[in-house]
Amino acid sequence: MIKLYDFNRIRPEEILNRDIQGEADVSAAVDAVLAAVRERGDEALREYTQRFDGVKLQALQVTREELDAAMAALDPDFLKTLEMAAENIRRFHSQQVHQNFVLTDQPGVVMGQRYTPVEKVGVCVPRSPMAFPSTILMSVIPAKIAGVEDIVLVTPPEPDGSVSAAALAAAEIAGADRIFKVGGAQAVAALAYGTESVPRVDKIVGPGGVYVATAKRKVFGLVGIDMLAGPSEILVLSDGKSDPRWVAADMLSQAEHDVLATAVLVTDSRELAEQVQLELERQLETLPRRDIARRSIADNGKIIITDDLDKAAEAANLIAPEHLELCVEDPFALLGKIRNAGSIFLGRSVPEAMGDYFAGPNHTLPTSGTARFSSPLGVDDFVKKSSFLYYTQEALEKVSDRVAAFACAEGLEAHARSVKIRSEGAGK
Repeated sequence: MIKLYDFNRIRPEEILNRDIQGEADVSAAVDAVLAAVRERGDEALREYTQRFDGVKLQALQVTREELDAAMAALDPDFLKTLEMAAENIRRFHSQQVHQNFVLTDQPGVVMGQRYTPVEKVGVCVPRSPMAFPSTILMSVIPAKIAGVEDIVLVTPPEPDGSVSAAALAAAEIAGADRIFKVGGAQAVAALAYGTESVPRVDKIVGPGGVYVATAKRKVFGLVGIDMLAGPSEILVLSDGKSDPRWVAADMLSQAEHDVLATAVLVTDSRELAEQVQLELERQLETLPRRDIARRSIADNGKIIITDDLDKAAEAANLIAPEHLELCVEDPFALLGKIRNAGSIFLGRSVPEAMGDYFAGPNHTLPTSGTARFSSPLGVDDFVKKSSFLYYTQEALEKVSDRVAAFACAEGLEAHARSVKIRSEGAGK
């Protein structure tokens, strides 16, 4: 049964016991995979796919025929759902596009900033039990809006060597350029180094287990990555007026992901806390993934009781959850007190699943407390910005002495000379 805590007595380490670092044996295994793929390319990918996925593949890339067959085979009503979700995601992320700017307010000086898309992006999509269509939409659509020219999708094959029709349809709707049947650390390696089939990319995004996260950490610097994602998290912040069945259902929606997932309720109502504690046990009995969810709730779940909602917001900011539900009478009043959260769901009628699948905001979110300093996946992850600067000779001469003096003050004489030489020779 989930444990109850008093916020005034709980120790910080009990709240913040989350670690996304891989174990030593995981690190060593990932090192071996990275080295093998770097040295042997497609041959290593086929070997690992046979070993880990039980599939012997000849061709790694999904064909046009497979894509067309998936679109034809998918239930038309679900296809419509995918298209509606994609449109919601496009509408939301289109608002994130930045504008270039130019400043010309000083005589003879032009400066500004311009945004350019990352050229090649790799999207990793795990399989559990199928390659997640929702993750495909959430990853590929912002990249397309940003203007990425080549989006390479990697996902493990099914036991029969296929990729699920739903996943392929999502990739087609979102606009992925190429799809490869490879997953795990070996997929990260292929995207980072390139193989005979899989192109090397500039940035890798997408969730995964500890092996994928460890591989992303190890190749960072050679390529960019979006974030180091840990297990899924939800924090429900509720007053005493919420339905305990709804609260328990929302907590279990994340607990069923993984035994390492974290589900937390923070409330100012002991009565609600005790009702949710019992309701979790009732709902677990009929949950298909109850063994996973039960262990998650027992090992990582918490119900934290606070004196009031202000203290509840303080607890939420300390935890900095991936998903935060504000199940209170006036969620907009409480919103201003939240500083640290990946995605915030306002009111009692917005279960976290709305954000996972359909509403529009991204579901790839900072975990393990990293919402204190990082953000959801978005268009910003697929663009880079460059500044530019122009001075006329006259404008340079007006400030050259000051710039040279600044350089000399830092002990960098060559910097100073590069400025002074232009002024000294200007009249010749």
